[in-house]
This record gives sequence, C-alpha cells and structure tokens, in this order.
Amino acid sequence: MDRLLKNCRIKNQLLRECLAEFLGVYVLILFGCGSVAQVTTSHEKNGQYLSINLGFSLGVTFGVFVSRGVSGAHLNPAVSLSLCVLGRHPWKKLPFFILFQVFGAFLAAATVYLQYYDAIQSYSGGELTVTGPTATAGIFSTYPADYLSMWGGIVDQVIGTAALLLCVLALGDQRNTPLQDGVRPVLVGAAVLLIGISMGSNSGYAINPARDLGPRLFTYLMGWGAEVFTAGGGWWWVPIVAPCVGALLGTLIYELAIEVHHPPSAGELRTPPQGAPGTELELERDGKANVHD
Repeated sequence: MDRLLKNCRIKNQLLRECLAEFLGVYVLILFGCGSVAQVTTSHEKNGQYLSINLGFSLGVTFGVFVSRGVSGAHLNPAVSLSLCVLGRHPWKKLPFFILFQVFGAFLAAATVYLQYYDAIQSYSGGELTVTGPTATAGIFSTYPADYLSMWGGIVDQVIGTAALLLCVLALGDQRNTPLQDGVRPVLVGAAVLLIGISMGSNSGYAINPARDLGPRLFTYLMGWGAEVFTAGGGWWWVPIVAPCVGALLGTLIYELAIEVHHPPSAGELRTPPQGAPGTELELERDGKANVHD
C-alpha cells in the first residue's frame, strides 16, 4: 500500500498547491452549505442561523488546516488576489488557484445535494425554486434580502470582505502580534464567525467569489435553471466582484495603518558587502535576506 501511495505522489509544486486549495475549499463548503441544508430542510428544527455561522466558521478552520502546509490556505480568490497585489503570491499562479477553488466549491455543493437530496425534495415538494416559501437555491449560494438594493449589496460585500482581510493580515503579521502557528486557523474561523454574526442578514455574507460561484453553477446545471443568475435583479455578479474590491480595500487599509509603520527588522538594516558588483540584495518581508548573483 505504501508503494502504491508513493507512485501516486505528485511532484509538480503548482499542481500540489492547486489540489490543496481544491480540498480546502471543498471542506469549507461541505460543512458550510451542509449546515444551511440542515437548517433549511428541517424548518429550523435542527439548527438556526447561528448553526450556519458555526458551520462556515468551523469549515474555514478545518479547510485551512487541510491546505495551509501546501498552498498557504487562501481558500478565496479575493485573498489570492490581495496576496498577489502585495507581492506575496505569484501572479502566474492566480488563475490556477481560482479555478481549483471554484471547482472545490462546485464539487462540495454536489456532495451536499447528494447527501440532502431526499430532504430537499421533501422540503420543496419536488420543485427546485430560487425564490418563494420553499426555495432551496439559497442552500448553496447567496441571494439578497428583499429590501436590499444592488448598491446596498455591493457596499455590504465590500465592507464584509475588507473586514475579513483586515483580520487575516493581522493574524499573519508576526511583527504585530506573534502567534503560534496552530492558533491561526482557529482565529481565522473566528473572524468568519464574527462577520456572519454581525454582517450576514443583508445577503448571506459570501465574502468569497469561489464560495458563491461554484455552488451557483452547480444549481444552474442541476435543475434550478437560469433564475439563479437573474434573481435579485441579476445579483450573481455582486458576490464575485465586490469581495475582490473589498479585499483590496481591506489590504490597503491594513498596510497603510499598521504594517508599513513597523520598525525595520535586523535583516532590512543590512547593507550589501563592499566590492561585490553584480550582486542584488533582496529583502523579504520577514526580515531575511536572499542574495542573488
């Protein structure tokens, strides 16, 4: 068995990272949308809104644990985009990360549908609808509340995702508050829990383009139809675009308010050795220096 597993080992680093992102997002959506399915189809007898908050927050926590050692556990195209802008992630990897993140969310939605198929059919009377008293599309993707305007929804997603990135960057900033490595996934999950508790009623706090697009594509293909894209006045693009804007905003705020003001580390104060022409000193953010000839 050990020999068989060794033969399955993937040596390509990018593919390994993409698979880690795929599996991390899969775990996130499996628990998150699974909690929505349980609450919805049981008419809130087996859980309430807080159950959904806990499902997504713990899903994030364990999704990070699954993938962080391989890919860094972005689990969110908006996070990957922000890290690229900061120069902490290669731009050439961005489309591959996003593709696998969306695919992970798609397959997780399929798994939840398979597990709750009978419950969904019973709850909906066999009719898969996007709106109405027995709508089930909201199990998988987010939709705006009846009172929410399109502009209000954009603002909602921008603020929610900005808050997420503020927390994520703070937790990863060792020169701000150093943390033990194993504590970070738990606190990232706690940040998602807080966002859900405080910012979830307007539109379900997607704050993650992959989390929304993957399951939405699944529902489109599995019988809910084109209404998943037309409902809410064509809402579908808001949880894709607005989180990216919010992530960049949150990143900018944290960098300008906190990280850029850290005192230089010992590594950043080093100077290149004298008499070494053709040598470039590259200083990394963690204070280490790499010398490239």
